[in-house]
Amino acid sequence: MAIEHSELTAELTSLNCRTNFTIKKITEYMLPELKEPIYLHGSDKDCQLVIRPAYEVFLTDLAGLEGVKHKEGYFHNNEMTRFPKRVQKSLNGIHYGLGFKFDDKKAVKRFIKRLIGIINGE
Repeated sequence: MAIEHSELTAELTSLNCRTNFTIKKITEYMLPELKEPIYLHGSDKDCQLVIRPAYEVFLTDLAGLEGVKHKEGYFHNNEMTRFPKRVQKSLNGIHYGLGFKFDDKKAVKRFIKRLIGIINGE
């Protein structure tokens, strides 16, 4: 069973991730002590965290964490303005990233800690 939006939001706050903005169903967070954005998309039971596509090289590492599931393919949304664009259906391109779902709060914590470790070169 996947974690709900409110639980995911509470866990990100407890991990000191800062909120920058919320537009429609997208909330931008910054990882603690870093200037690295992640996005929370969705509501209620259908929610996911989206990270930069540059971390695709670490996909097996991140998706291999207990309780973490990678959503196949890329997630696209115009509101993820800090992410790169790729041309999919429109000529201008659309911002995209890698989406992940979580079973529980512990999985979210493991994921954020591992992502911070990757960014810090650990």
